[in-house]
Amino acid sequence: MLDQVHLLLDGDRRALARLLTAVENEREGVETTLAALYPHTGRAWVIGITGAPGTGKSSLVTALAKAYRTRGESVGILAVDPTSPFTGGAILGDRIRMRDLAGDKNIFIRSMATRGSLGGLSRATRDAIRVLDAAGFQRILVETVGAGQSEIDIVRAAHTTLVIEAPGLGDDVQAIKAGILEIADVLVINKADRPGVEHTARALKSMLELGHPASRVQSVNHHGQMIPTATPAINKIPDFWLPPIIRTVAIENQGVDEVVNAIETHRTHLSQAGKIEELEDQHIQIELVERLREHLLRDFFHDLPPETFAQAVAQIRARTKAPQTAVQELLALRGVNVAK
Repeated sequence: MLDQVHLLLDGDRRALARLLTAVENEREGVETTLAALYPHTGRAWVIGITGAPGTGKSSLVTALAKAYRTRGESVGILAVDPTSPFTGGAILGDRIRMRDLAGDKNIFIRSMATRGSLGGLSRATRDAIRVLDAAGFQRILVETVGAGQSEIDIVRAAHTTLVIEAPGLGDDVQAIKAGILEIADVLVINKADRPGVEHTARALKSMLELGHPASRVQSVNHHGQMIPTATPAINKIPDFWLPPIIRTVAIENQGVDEVVNAIETHRTHLSQAGKIEELEDQHIQIELVERLREHLLRDFFHDLPPETFAQAVAQIRARTKAPQTAVQELLALRGVNVAK
């Protein structure tokens, strides 16, 4: 598989497709291949696009890709679709929705199934991003499955995260509950030609201002009463990024250039504030913890007799043993020190 590395670095699109397939299927030798590619990564800007179903994420991704190509930049697209919990299959329909991008050698679209991975992303997404990065794509757009509260995982892989809303979907409160407003670097109200756009814009603006540090009124105790004091202006808080709210009609290419400009402004902000390395450190730390957890769990069950685990389940069900106690005993059987 290492022979594919040189082909990929030379711009061979078939080698790129083969390596992405190997990554997604976790084929033997793929880790060695990824290690060989790793020194060639770190140049692409990764943009996450998330939001509820029906907000027009795929339409916006298509429009963004066209806008970047107009600027002479190459674009890799990872569209993550949900896997059926019943059949194990996935529709992978983004290539159909993005057919307008076909034929451009500087755009590469890959649909990936989540395969049970939580967080709105496929388990192999990070590695796929690195393959596209090594292949020389300057912008990598990652569209998540759009499954509500699982969407926050995109922030662990992207440099800039777009949260897409649309008027009339009743998602204002749901977005707040899901916490996805907290991960937004840019808020996009797509389908802005629909009724209710003003209401959606006001709701998002209110939530942003409510969550902003400057909006948390400072108080002092005066004769037993809490008296609000003056708070600093939002634009005077150093190194703080307030997500802009941009209205678009993606299928008509309205507002798309404004979104691209906002992404580049966010990138400039991170660079000037010295936060790009900090963001990358956070991504690496999270990835290391997740990979360690996965490998340790796999090793734990490798030699554990199935009947031992089944017995623990039966004891917990019978209320003769608490889950915490069962975990400590299972760890002790595998020679893990459980002392606090």
